Amino acid sequence: MPSTYLALGDSYTIGESVPTESRWPMQLAAMLRDEGKALADPTILATTGWTTDELSSAMDGATFAPRYDLVSLLIGVNNQYRGRSLDDYRGEFRRLLQRAVALADGRPGRTLVLSIPDWGVTPFARDGGRDIARIATELDAYNAAARDETLLAGAHWVDITPISRRHPGLLADDGLHPSAAQYTLWTEAALPVARAMLTA
Repeated sequence: MPSTYLALGDSYTIGESVPTESRWPMQLAAMLRDEGKALADPTILATTGWTTDELSSAMDGATFAPRYDLVSLLIGVNNQYRGRSLDDYRGEFRRLLQRAVALADGRPGRTLVLSIPDWGVTPFARDGGRDIARIATELDAYNAAARDETLLAGAHWVDITPISRRHPGLLADDGLHPSAAQYTLWTEAALPVARAMLTA
């Protein structure tokens, strides 16, 4: 029976403006299968625009089928976009991470967190007159908090933020969300970690 995978997040997990198969969790499952891992396509709970508390509320109403062999979490960009406090983000992220670990049958070693990409490098931000330096600084603080909580919990952290900054042109037609090609780069960064997680 194939291993199961649950992906939690927002627009970056649902793959806004790209085909279903191009979403990074779908690409990750496909790459792992190519390596011989028996892994089902992910169950995805994610919606464009969700903040941490909105994802938590959606989880309250969702039906899950644990235990999941792999759970991923990528959340927070909309907290920053809406100007919410870092302290609130840290607390809400911590609780989401605890729920993710619980869905992995209490195994933090089967829980994978991706950092928030930097949307400040996009035409959407630039053409909209956004404070690009401020966006970068705030996202760095959000990511530092998420990384600390992830490592403290014993889960796995993959930093894809530098990829988003190195490849600002790899975007979907909306000029904001990543293209399939950028999601592939994220997936390649997460692949060795996910591979090790499933074999541990």
